[in-house]
Amino acid sequence: MPRYKHLFFDLDHTLWDFDTNARETLTEIYTLFNLHHRVTAPFQEFYRAYLHHNEVLWDLYHKGSITADELKWKRMWRTLLDFRIGDEPLARDMSARFLEILPTKKNLFPHTKEILDYLVQKKYVIHLITNGFEKTQWSKLNNSELGRYFTHVITSEASNSLKPKKEIFEYAIRTAKTSLNESIMIGDNPEADIQGAINAGMDSVLVNHINAVTTLKPTYTVRHLKELEGIF
Repeated sequence: MPRYKHLFFDLDHTLWDFDTNARETLTEIYTLFNLHHRVTAPFQEFYRAYLHHNEVLWDLYHKGSITADELKWKRMWRTLLDFRIGDEPLARDMSARFLEILPTKKNLFPHTKEILDYLVQKKYVIHLITNGFEKTQWSKLNNSELGRYFTHVITSEASNSLKPKKEIFEYAIRTAKTSLNESIMIGDNPEADIQGAINAGMDSVLVNHINAVTTLKPTYTVRHLKELEGIF
C-alpha cells in the first residue's frame, strides 16, 4: 500500500451535507419571499427542481461553459421558471439571500469529525480542494467547525482552475509542498474528484454515499466516511 502523507478532501457532498443544508436554506427562502403564494406545487417539488438545476449548472460550470455568477442566480431562475415565475430580479434576490444563509448551516455526513480526528491523530496532513466559492466555503468551514482540520484550503477561485482540470491539483500539490505519490484525493464526485485526480496522476478515494454508478476506476471506493479507517 502506498504511503500517503497528504490527504486532499472535497467539501460539498463529501463532508458537508449540501442537500440537507440546501433544503433548510430553501425552506427559509421560501418563507422569506412568500413563495407559498406564488408556487402552487408543494415545497418538496420546488426543492427537487432546485437540486436538479443546481446539479446541471454545476456541471456546466465545471466544464467552463458558464461563469460563477451565472451559476449562482440561474439555478434560482431556472427553478422559478419551472413554476411559471419569470422574475429575474426575484431570482437574483433569492440567490443573494441563499448564499448568505447556506454557509451558516452545520449538517455534516455521519462520522465526519470522527474520521478527521482519527486522521489527525495518525499524523496525516489534511487539505481541502473545492470548486466552491472562496468566501462561501470558508464560511461553511468556520460555522461547521471544520476549518481547524485543514492545513490548506484550495478553492477554484484561488487556484484559477476547476476540478477536474489537472491544474487545480498541481496547484494544491505545490501549495502543500508535497508530491503526487504522497498524496490522495478523497471525494464524492466521479467526474470532478476522481477524473480530476486521474488527470493529475493522483490516487483517489470515491466516497460513494449514494451508490452512484460510474465507469471510472478510483484507487479505492468506500460507502461512508467511517470506512476510510480501512485505508489509512
